[in-house]
Amino acid sequence: MCGIFAYCSFLQEKDRKTICEILCNGLARQEYRGYDSAGIGIDGDNRGEMFFFKEVGKVAGLRKKIAESNVNTSKSFLSQVSIAHTRWATHGPPSVVNCHPLKSDPKAEFTVVHNGIVTNSSALRLVLQKRGYKFESDTDTEAVAILTKYIYDSQPDKRMSFTELVKTVLKELEGSFAFVFKSSHYPNEIVTARRGSPLLIGVKTEKKLKVDFVDVEMAGPDETMDALASPKAGGLLAPPTGPGGPPNLMRSQSRAFMSEDGMPQPIEFFVASDASAIIEHTKRVLYLEDDDIAHISEGELHIHRLRHKDGAPPTASHRTIETLEIELAEIMKGKFDHFMQKEIYEQPESVVNTMRGRVNFDRNQITLGGLRAYLPIIRRGRRIVFCACGTSYHSCIATRAIFEELTEIPVSVELASDFLDRKTPIFRDDVCVFVSQSGETADTILALRYCLERGALCVGVVNVVGSTISRETHCGVHINAGPEIGVASTKAYTSQYIALLMMALQLSEDRISFAERRTMIIEGLHALPSQIRNVLEGDKSLQEFATGVLANQRSLLLMGRGYQYATCLEGALKIKEISYMHSEGILAGELKHGPLALIDENMPVIIVMTQDSLYPKVQSAFAQITARKAQPIVICNENDADIPKGVKTIRVPKTVDCLQGILNIIPLQLLSYHLAVKNGFDVDFPRNLAKSVTTE
Repeated sequence: MCGIFAYCSFLQEKDRKTICEILCNGLARQEYRGYDSAGIGIDGDNRGEMFFFKEVGKVAGLRKKIAESNVNTSKSFLSQVSIAHTRWATHGPPSVVNCHPLKSDPKAEFTVVHNGIVTNSSALRLVLQKRGYKFESDTDTEAVAILTKYIYDSQPDKRMSFTELVKTVLKELEGSFAFVFKSSHYPNEIVTARRGSPLLIGVKTEKKLKVDFVDVEMAGPDETMDALASPKAGGLLAPPTGPGGPPNLMRSQSRAFMSEDGMPQPIEFFVASDASAIIEHTKRVLYLEDDDIAHISEGELHIHRLRHKDGAPPTASHRTIETLEIELAEIMKGKFDHFMQKEIYEQPESVVNTMRGRVNFDRNQITLGGLRAYLPIIRRGRRIVFCACGTSYHSCIATRAIFEELTEIPVSVELASDFLDRKTPIFRDDVCVFVSQSGETADTILALRYCLERGALCVGVVNVVGSTISRETHCGVHINAGPEIGVASTKAYTSQYIALLMMALQLSEDRISFAERRTMIIEGLHALPSQIRNVLEGDKSLQEFATGVLANQRSLLLMGRGYQYATCLEGALKIKEISYMHSEGILAGELKHGPLALIDENMPVIIVMTQDSLYPKVQSAFAQITARKAQPIVICNENDADIPKGVKTIRVPKTVDCLQGILNIIPLQLLSYHLAVKNGFDVDFPRNLAKSVTTE
């Protein structure tokens, strides 16, 4: 949930002002991940010295604090390493003391930035306090920094390398994390490690790299990673020592960073939680995998990996340096006031990008290359289990009916956290589909690993290429919605909806009886982008609803039926998370079983009443609430003449029933945006929330 950024330059002269600007820009690009507080740690004026700048609130406040300081910003460094962090509070309230980077002692011998949760931090804190170490903050991260110093101090006669030291520390930790370590004992070096939280490294050089990969340096057979998951009894805080001394690593040179003449070359490294923080500097990145430890020093990057206790080899012996496809302009607001507004208006293009190269409108054919080899296995599956959280869960609810109709396979939709809590039975002939915008959602990843252990076929539907879910599933679909900076995930919902729908269409292509239905849906997909533009043209009337009939309301009910139940759930989620108004999505068929008691002339209601096979039943629900003096806003089709006169309406174009939810959600996205703006709330950074949920 937090944002990590580190900047390492080698043989590249940079002044302190430039370094601070690079760090602050990197944090600002990741501010959606957490914005309770922000801090940076940079090299000081003397060897081993560090300067810290920390501020509660957003990065703008941190910039101001740096500008007001009396630090010499013109001082230049030929080589340096700096670390930065934007926080989403888990342990301790937002405060300067709890702000990262966190140090091991007043001299800052070791400093750490961290994304994730160390679940055994309380036990570590207790042990370290008994050994005389003082804690300043409430955070779990400080225990890691102090533990690092303790292990370093406990072996004065044997100085480990920075990498070996960090490996020893990691063996004592439980939970999920991405770390960057910096130390005065190892100048101009940093070590990063990840387990369960995303981390990538950007590389910028003047000359072309010799090879486009970095070798992974394996641990020997005696060195295992089991301590990461469960520290051994009696081994707590005890650095590993053995008759053979330190383990022998299978060494390989960092070939990518060797110049033709063998001389070191100027280079810059950027470590971040998200590619958006790196794109303005370089497009060349490598993604670290779980249990990778990266060491940057003297212009070289080495990746180390400890072998798991089962002896299984890593997935690859190298990490590929990839080229990012996104452009800087894609993560800028442009002419819009907020990222959420921009992303709502980008949906005509984002849905086209999701379909591009996959839908042949001339032959009415769907081709999802990532699934092609697995289609026979999916069709033979005894059931399809969707697993997701939040908005991604709603996209699964929205497409469940079309999956059941076109595949005739039983479908269940699970909230990832509840799925794990129940220890849901999963079998080898199940097909489990994991949906996540970021591909890093902690609960969904844990559910994925649970299903992999039980032999099920696992399919990923994600937006971020190279994410954990995209790497660990057997096959999958990238939704290609483009970068999402706003917390609201507006583009992700519509693109996930379409990606899942295309998946159902491809699974049914061998069924002649569904040919006419498939053709109708594909024709609807063809018309969808222009229909979305049509809906967006009604933005002004939605703004009037926000400032008029819904102004100053404390609660809102949204109701619909069939395909539109998911629309109500997602619309209610958007309204509550962006405008802080209590809102609830209700299945119209359940109205008489309780929710009807809430209805009176003072309760605002939005009812989704577009024309499909369930239209008469929703009309019945409309009659029931108006009989109780409700004055609902009705989302209906443009040509619907059956809506009583005087009723407030939001008109949308008519399309195929299974696609109607895409057009119906856009007015609710806009409505939530205008409600938030009217009340003066920060649309892109709603309180207490973060974009990428990388903790359970």
